[in-house]
Amino acid sequence: MGPLDTLDTPCVLVDLDVADANIVRHQAYLTAHGIAARPHIKTHKTVDLARAQMAAGAVGITCQKLGEAEVMADAGFTDILLTYNIVGAPKLARLMALHARIAIAVVADSAAVVDGLAAASRDPARPLTVLVECDTGARRCGVADPGLALALAHRIQAAPGLAFGGLMTYPPNGGTAAVEAFMAEAKALLDAAGLLCPRVTSGGSPDMWRAHEAPVVSEYRAGTYIYNDRSLVERGVCDWADCALTVLATVVSVPAQDRAVIDAGSKVLTTDPMGLTGHGHVLGRPDLAIDRLSEEHGCVQASDGAVRLSVGQRLRIVPNHVCVVSNMVDRVVALRDGAPVGELAIAARGRVT
Repeated sequence: MGPLDTLDTPCVLVDLDVADANIVRHQAYLTAHGIAARPHIKTHKTVDLARAQMAAGAVGITCQKLGEAEVMADAGFTDILLTYNIVGAPKLARLMALHARIAIAVVADSAAVVDGLAAASRDPARPLTVLVECDTGARRCGVADPGLALALAHRIQAAPGLAFGGLMTYPPNGGTAAVEAFMAEAKALLDAAGLLCPRVTSGGSPDMWRAHEAPVVSEYRAGTYIYNDRSLVERGVCDWADCALTVLATVVSVPAQDRAVIDAGSKVLTTDPMGLTGHGHVLGRPDLAIDRLSEEHGCVQASDGAVRLSVGQRLRIVPNHVCVVSNMVDRVVALRDGAPVGELAIAARGRVT
């Protein structure tokens, strides 16, 4: 029997040796280029791995939702950037409760969001730090041009309970040059207006090795890099050996020569395609494709029409997108030297508000 044969499936495995190496490698790259690391914890959602990122040299962490930030604050993290517009009285009340405890910073991309933050934070002696989110090509949230960034920075700075904290963006894949162009222009406008820009923060694992090509950026937020996944391998960002998270699944049926069924469906692998065909990469069997998912079943086919699998056989699968897989389970099995050494609780699982 192998070291994984006693595990029930489907289960999510995290190779801590690989995750540690990923953390150290990217931290060393950013440090060498004088860029601060502020990793995004939405990929792993675990306290232990966030602590490992801080121990490696990160200046703080990034969270996407208040619920994640609350979990991390409860675990002792005191420097958190929340990269999501906070809107509505219930969330603003929770934000201010966090602000009373830790150094939390938030973002805004409109006067409406800024005014809501200003109405909630009225203590000029302890202002809430707010960064202007900028759209550098992803066409999601963010102000559309540097002039609007300047105007919103002025609005933040004019509010007694707020402090302008800089510029933030999440660019599309391949958007490093656009980040430099937009942010350099916006920063020049801020400088000319006499507004100090404490930081320019960008992010994204697909372009994490190109961060230095935007020298205006002082801080980088990567999330997926700690585990890596099929989407990053397909983009040439890493290799299969750099993928720390895998899904262990069992073949439960081989109803035909050209088809097998595994016990991992959409409730584990998720249906997020990330622009790819199929639902994961089977390690050691590049000829296999997980071509269909239902809730509890994954259908496997082979490129040559013969799956050559048997009932009871185990497969390890690198998901298309690891961040959503983390949110599907309460715990992951931690590996060292290829063998289970315990479990990690997904402390921020399901924190979607």
